Amino acid sequence: MKTSIIDENSFDEAEIIEQDVEIIDDINENDSNLPADINTNLSIDNDYFKMAMHFQQIIMVYESAIKQIVTKLEILNKESTVGHKRNPIETIKSRIKSPDSIAKKLAKKNLPVTFNAMTENLNDVAGVRVICPYISDIYNIKDILLKQPDIKLLKECDYIEKPKESGYRSLHIVVETPVYLSKSVHNVKVEIQLRTIAMDFWASLEHELHYKNTSKVPDSVRRELYRVAETIAMTDREMEEIALELQALD
Repeated sequence: MKTSIIDENSFDEAEIIEQDVEIIDDINENDSNLPADINTNLSIDNDYFKMAMHFQQIIMVYESAIKQIVTKLEILNKESTVGHKRNPIETIKSRIKSPDSIAKKLAKKNLPVTFNAMTENLNDVAGVRVICPYISDIYNIKDILLKQPDIKLLKECDYIEKPKESGYRSLHIVVETPVYLSKSVHNVKVEIQLRTIAMDFWASLEHELHYKNTSKVPDSVRRELYRVAETIAMTDREMEEIALELQALD
């Protein structure tokens, strides 16, 4: 099983920011004779750094929630290995939404671009994608995960049972999990996408086609993508039937 974490919001200058805040504080304390306009600029910079550090702290909480979910999934997968069964999880991927994507989504929802608006209204700041061999694995993993006492289901969208018009298939659930810090507890929302290898193959290529092609996608191409999605879905079902037949022989 492969596990990868992609943090789009990592601040490469985290240490530099901390040093700059200390430097600015020293200037404000020891250099009261500076011109007024310089003091104003330093105050603005100081506010910016404080905001950046606050954002980094919030993202750290989201990262911690992702680690907890990924660890739970890895344990479930490991349990199957110890029991001499096949692994129900092929790959686990995770990511934190970038600041630009967060701002755009808040604006699209006509919400203010603030930390409170982000934490209260966005469900997918933290995302985990689980790739399974078969459709039955998806629902088994979901059921086992939701039985854990510190996982609360907030929302479920089953695009396997009811695919999108494009042909997209996946099971999306939004869960809430507590993150315990030294002095506080935060209930954090994480979006988990569960799909088969075949579903992920189609979704990845479909996303790449839309991402690289800025022009309007012709209806003929949409129909072709939908046809391919249906073919892949049929293949998924047939492969699972074959797997069940082989398991019956053991």
